[in-house]
Amino acid sequence: MFSYPGRDGQTLFAAEVGTGARTVVLLHGGGPDHRSLLPLGHRLAGDYRILLPDIRGYGRSLCPDPACHTWPQYAEDAVALLDHLGIARSAIGGTGMGSTIAARTLLAYPDRFDAGILISVEEIEDDEAKQAETAMMDAFAVTVATDGIEAAWAPILPALAPVIETLVREAIPRSDPASIAAAAAIGRDRSFRNSSELAAIAAPTLVFPGIDERHPTSVAQDLVRILPNGHLAPNTFTADIRTADDLADTLAPGIRAFLTSVFND
Repeated sequence: MFSYPGRDGQTLFAAEVGTGARTVVLLHGGGPDHRSLLPLGHRLAGDYRILLPDIRGYGRSLCPDPACHTWPQYAEDAVALLDHLGIARSAIGGTGMGSTIAARTLLAYPDRFDAGILISVEEIEDDEAKQAETAMMDAFAVTVATDGIEAAWAPILPALAPVIETLVREAIPRSDPASIAAAAAIGRDRSFRNSSELAAIAAPTLVFPGIDERHPTSVAQDLVRILPNGHLAPNTFTADIRTADDLADTLAPGIRAFLTSVFND
């Protein structure tokens, strides 16, 4: 791994695999760290240069200040990674929270990204459900501080796809409680007022549906109708996907085909 500065001076970390001429940034979900997507990065590394950051607050990118956890800041972190490496343009994708960051980044910096990949997209509407999300994340932060990360995840994981549970549990020993508690402050920010805002994303965007209540299949279907250049991937997520390698084997063929079509046009 290597370190790089966020635009606010925060020290962040990322891994890199592959040496292709085209670059792809892959952002992990909320809970795991970059290792959750490392097998996928290796599957794509024969054709692309894959950058796998630890989102601030996760893995080695320690950030215990709640005020530093906002969607605009996360998008700036992704661009700061490209700036640090002198990369003008790339594709960007992510899973869960990482897909929300990818969407925010595609909107904020359209001149830096050629394509998007949104995997297991989260609910993003600013509605009553979002208010419940805020309360849940506040309670999560309190539990992390008082009882630890594993206790905070205990009531949440059973409702999620099995692979998410696996990736979260694997990352807990590598996680800093103060940073994880601070990262829960993202629940108080608003990624989008409503999904129609994503209609401004012009880049070709591949969307993989999720399968649980926090990542509903219907959200992905709706986004593809909104995105001017959206493409719905086959609903390949199932309860049989349980490990990072399973996830990589499932996603890599569709992502590779999509990126080939984008970069060969």
